[in-house]
Amino acid sequence: MKVTLITGGNAGLGFETAKRLKDLGHKVYIGSRDEARGKEAAAKLGVSFVVIDVTDEASVIQAAATIKKQEGRLDVLINNAGVSGPFASPEDITPEMMEQVYQVNVFGIVRVTHHFLPLLQQSAQPVIVNVSSGLGSFGQVLNPEQIESKLNPLVYSSSKAAVSMLTVQYAKGLPNMQINAVDPGPTKTGLTGQGHQTVQEGTDAIVQMANIDKDGPTGIFMSRDCIIPW
Repeated sequence: MKVTLITGGNAGLGFETAKRLKDLGHKVYIGSRDEARGKEAAAKLGVSFVVIDVTDEASVIQAAATIKKQEGRLDVLINNAGVSGPFASPEDITPEMMEQVYQVNVFGIVRVTHHFLPLLQQSAQPVIVNVSSGLGSFGQVLNPEQIESKLNPLVYSSSKAAVSMLTVQYAKGLPNMQINAVDPGPTKTGLTGQGHQTVQEGTDAIVQMANIDKDGPTGIFMSRDCIIPW
């Protein structure tokens, strides 16, 4: 049985991913910074719960210690926690806006990955899935045929572009692991508030990459339909 942690797992894509992976036989831990909401979500799903605020070092360290004590390893880490940030015009963007979003979307991934690597190293087939966005893909936002080209969320897009490079460099530097990024696509959740896909469709790529076998890919950017350009 694979032991899987999903950050930001109490709602939206994280909640649906937890549900689907549990049905596929994973021992799922959903992580949430809000203990009450996290416990409620875990009870609904019949999965385990751990408090984790990806912006707080002590919280991440404690979460890793909890899973180490209970499981001794982690097979799949899904870095799902994210924020959209302000959709301000480029001339109104400030460093403070950038920092708030990067603390979750970028530094949060680094913080969680760093502290959970020792547990992932105990797995026979460690997998990391970084939940990104087509809005962080240079290929998508520069392609006039793609919906991403019609939007200009500078802060969010740049944070997800950073996730792309994190994914590639982690995959290169940790060849004993399979580390990939996924684009859920335009899914209506509490984070985005817009999109035409169902939450299940939005989790297709996450679930797929969480279940790759030892011969599966590493260092790619996957949508529910295909590999997409960085």
